[in-house]
Amino acid sequence: MLLERDGELGLVDAALRSASGGAGGVVAIGGSLGNGKTALLRSLASLPAAAEMHVLQAGASPLEQDFAFGVVRQLLEPALGKASQDVWSGAAGLARSVFAAEEPAGPARPVAIADAVLFGLHALIGNLGAGRPLLILVDDLHWVDHPSLRWLSHLAKRIEQLPVALVVTVREGDPLADAEMTDEIVAHARHRARPRSLSPRGSAAVVRARLGPLCDDEFALACHDATDGNPMLLTALVHDLATGGPPPVRANAGAVRAMRPAQSRDRLIGCLRAQPEPVRRLAAALAVLSDHADLPLAGSLAGLDDTATTGAARALRKLGLVVGERFAHRGVQDAVEDMMTESERTGAHERAVRLLLDHGKPDEQVANQLLSITTPQGPWVVDVLRTAADTAGRRGAPDVAARYLRRALLDTSVDGEDRARVLVDLATVERGFDMQAAVRHISYAVPLLGRTRDRAAAVIRLAPTVLADVQSPVVAMLDQIGYELGDPDQLSGVDRDLALRVEARLRHVGETSSAELSATAARLAALGPTPPVETSAERELLTVLLHAATLSARAPAARLAAVGERVLAHEPASPAHVYTAMPLLVVVLAAADSPRTLTTWLDMALELARTRGDAVEQALIRTEQSLVHLHSGQLAEAAAAAAEAYELGALNWNTAGSTTAIVSGAVALQLRDPVLTEQLLSAFGEHQSNACLNAVVGLLRGSSAVLRGDSPTAVAALLDCGRQLDRSGWRNPVLFPWRSSAALIQRGLGKLDSAFELVEEERLIAQEWGAPSGIGRALRVLGALRGERRGLELTRDAVEVLTGSNHKLELARALKQWAEMSDDAEVWRRCLRVAVDCGAKSIAERAWTALGVSSAATPAPRLTRAERKVAQLAVAGLTNQCIADELGVTSRAVEKHLTNTYRKLGVHRRAELGEALRRSVDVPQ
Repeated sequence: MLLERDGELGLVDAALRSASGGAGGVVAIGGSLGNGKTALLRSLASLPAAAEMHVLQAGASPLEQDFAFGVVRQLLEPALGKASQDVWSGAAGLARSVFAAEEPAGPARPVAIADAVLFGLHALIGNLGAGRPLLILVDDLHWVDHPSLRWLSHLAKRIEQLPVALVVTVREGDPLADAEMTDEIVAHARHRARPRSLSPRGSAAVVRARLGPLCDDEFALACHDATDGNPMLLTALVHDLATGGPPPVRANAGAVRAMRPAQSRDRLIGCLRAQPEPVRRLAAALAVLSDHADLPLAGSLAGLDDTATTGAARALRKLGLVVGERFAHRGVQDAVEDMMTESERTGAHERAVRLLLDHGKPDEQVANQLLSITTPQGPWVVDVLRTAADTAGRRGAPDVAARYLRRALLDTSVDGEDRARVLVDLATVERGFDMQAAVRHISYAVPLLGRTRDRAAAVIRLAPTVLADVQSPVVAMLDQIGYELGDPDQLSGVDRDLALRVEARLRHVGETSSAELSATAARLAALGPTPPVETSAERELLTVLLHAATLSARAPAARLAAVGERVLAHEPASPAHVYTAMPLLVVVLAAADSPRTLTTWLDMALELARTRGDAVEQALIRTEQSLVHLHSGQLAEAAAAAAEAYELGALNWNTAGSTTAIVSGAVALQLRDPVLTEQLLSAFGEHQSNACLNAVVGLLRGSSAVLRGDSPTAVAALLDCGRQLDRSGWRNPVLFPWRSSAALIQRGLGKLDSAFELVEEERLIAQEWGAPSGIGRALRVLGALRGERRGLELTRDAVEVLTGSNHKLELARALKQWAEMSDDAEVWRRCLRVAVDCGAKSIAERAWTALGVSSAATPAPRLTRAERKVAQLAVAGLTNQCIADELGVTSRAVEKHLTNTYRKLGVHRRAELGEALRRSVDVPQ
């Protein structure tokens, strides 16, 4: 299958037609290893212009270079076997010795014999071409034996007077490609072709020809990326895929990019072994230095001077193995590494370490070399690796930092404080992707530290939210450290800060106990109406205390919100806040109906997380934003944030603890989103160590049962899990409105007495808490249970209370209930405006129907001129950056406009935007 070679075929076709007219010529096909020279050469015999020509073909081999006139015999013997004896007439007879069993050239008069033979071969070609023109195809000219090469050079110089087209291929960069006679033949070429790598489309055609037409686009693109369209590498890859590789679906695209076909590796190794020693040494040095290679450095590592380095690099580039100062394909580096023995590799990496240090290269470059050395190198290595880990962590690569620190352990003592310090650093970076490992390493490190202050500094590397999910031995260790430090109120300076942070962790660990929650509430009250927030340690403890008070709902929401806002005002926005107590403050402010103060703060943190590229930080921040959006009356944004958090693939028990799971659960419960609910059950449903979290998971299972229409199972799950939350002291009606949810289900089952009891309990708790959203929900559900006149009064009361809340979804629900009870068109219009503004599509559709408008489409409020313009450009296919350039604004502004448009139109992704724009209408005022 020959693809994307029309230009080359056209060029050769013209040369063949010229030869058929009596004006012969040479065509040279060059290029790097694997660029498709041989495949192109083999296809030439099928060209229309070749149909009337006598085709002679030969392929040279390095193993046959000692066989004199081997290529000549490959070319001519098949034709001579079919020709008459007349072909030997005249001077052609001088060439008979070439085809004898013995080599024609003896020790006597070799030059004279060679000249006569060349003259005879030339005459023989003329006789063969007397009947019809000749097409001579020679593959790998650089490997042709010397006598045959002399004859081809002789022919090339005289070919213009013959009806002969000579087409040869030459691998650029091969040492023999620059031989004198090879150069002479190529220099006589009338046309030169250099096939390029295949385009993504061409690569996809090759892949589908072998794997079938249903091959996924992403999979085919991965094949192209893995080989850069090099025909040899691509063919080898597709062969491996067709004979036992993974199915050609999108999910396997990543696996394809990591494959290294044996067939292409063997070709690459064969090519490299044929190179001169300086070329092989430079290739090995480039492989050792890998992504941080530069030619002068690689030359030094290879032991080459500047001239030898330049020449070796030129050869590697001609071969297509190196582009610039990097290997053209990962497979080339693998082949070079396969050629090296283990001792050679280790020695090269050790020399590279010293070389990089001597040249003042960054610590991460040195660290990458040390990762390949499995023998201790000395204490100095630890400092280099710790510095490199710090750099990797700051650029958002905690997994890389962890690899450096694990290697550093090889050069520490077995049970000394030097080992403890590395373990603490390792735990710090691991908390972002493997919390259990982080806890384990802290537990190993703490006993190795002699001073209480050092042990405290180590243990507080783990956020309070992490320690809430660990086993009792670690908690006991934390308790002992707290005892040794003493009462924070009696300390000052560093010791006070450490004691406050240890206390914060101990109090958060105790949050699942009703008694501990009461003690925590007393501690918060003792701090007075304006607790200190000047130091980060004070803010951390205060945040934990606020969170505990929020869960128990035994302090006024307004007071907690005021204190929480003071904490937030002193805390700089950072993506690293997800590893501190700050996620607890998000819960506090959302539950207290004060979420909007978080919006800008979280936006800034997310922007920094995206710049760093840390998926865990982004997922955790998007989870926090989903709760803030929900309690701010932005349903579409809440759903989009929750979906993105899950799609980032970072939400699991190695990256997110119970706080994240509880926040996600609260969002799913209130959105009543079946997809999100099932995703969360899949991610967090098997965790058993936290009773309160298990209760939240149980609430999700109850919600799932409601969505399936299984009311008995749903109410049983809600009651069981709700009582468990009550026993633990978790009563907050905004975060966990299980009583009102169960009451509505019980009403459908005819259990009104039990339903009234539950919702009345929730109302009393909500009034004690004081957040309008909680009170309004309880009043609404009471109104639904009462019905008629009293129910209408309660529902109006709910609307009045909720009008002062940010939780627009609850307001939309209350307005809908009021409108259904009163059948008041004005209430329906108000309900519609609120529902559309917050993105409650089902409520909006109900309002449209009640208003007598026959539209199945979800209505949308008026978009601003800027929002509509941005949306139209997005529908036209422009990226955010292109839209920003078009309008002269920042990409952040474009993102904001699109987010607002998604919310207003009730869509979650760009693919839905075009249809939503077409069917959007104005909302009645």
